[in-house]
Amino acid sequence: MQKINWTRNELIIAFNLYCKIPFTKINASNKQVKELSGILGRSVSAVALKLANFARLDPALQNRNISGMRHGGKAEIEIWKEFHGNWEELTYQSERLLAKYQGVSLESSAKIDLDNLPKEGKERETVIQSRVNQNFFRLAILASYDNRCCITGLHLPELLVASHIVPWSVDKENRLNPCNGLCMNLLHDKAFDRGLMTITQDYKIILSRKLIKSLKDTSVESYFLPFDNQSIMLPQRFLPGKEYLKYHNENVFVDVRQA
Repeated sequence: MQKINWTRNELIIAFNLYCKIPFTKINASNKQVKELSGILGRSVSAVALKLANFARLDPALQNRNISGMRHGGKAEIEIWKEFHGNWEELTYQSERLLAKYQGVSLESSAKIDLDNLPKEGKERETVIQSRVNQNFFRLAILASYDNRCCITGLHLPELLVASHIVPWSVDKENRLNPCNGLCMNLLHDKAFDRGLMTITQDYKIILSRKLIKSLKDTSVESYFLPFDNQSIMLPQRFLPGKEYLKYHNENVFVDVRQA
């Protein structure tokens, strides 16, 4: 007999998947939705519906007048608030639960590279948790941007990274918050990380004076100048937080160019 009420653990696992697949691919025909259906022992349509229930809570979708499902339970609201209040803990918890329901190791479920891991003990656990969380963050960011660079539109995941707006070392509480991330290609990620370019709170790309002065280099002119003062491609969900962009503008950007 089909289960009716979703347990807390099932909701956490469902939210994990919600973060990992593009919003436009939340449907009963999606391979990942089907896989989660089998893992949880629920119908494919029930899983797709639950993911759509989470979508109704996403401010980025609401700003685009996309409401997801209009009705949902209080339980989804509670899970949403929990994740947004503690991404570090809930991310790892959701990955461990997913592995448990699959009946496999955490490393296998999260597809973690086991090379150079400590053999055992607390250090190994810490490294595994860090890699699991980083992998979740990458998947969540790439899914939010539908696997496209927010600067160039490049659609090749192998060349894309989940770039932190406020650096990893600065804000522990928001290390895994997708609103503190941007999907960029490797080149522009490095320039953003070094403060050679920034993104304003109205989502405009601004180049530093150092880059502007380097325009005699044809590669700089080709790879950077066309994007100066252009708008980034916004994500389907998890809109970049303006407070994080403000921090980058004021603390990481090398040289804020005057208008």
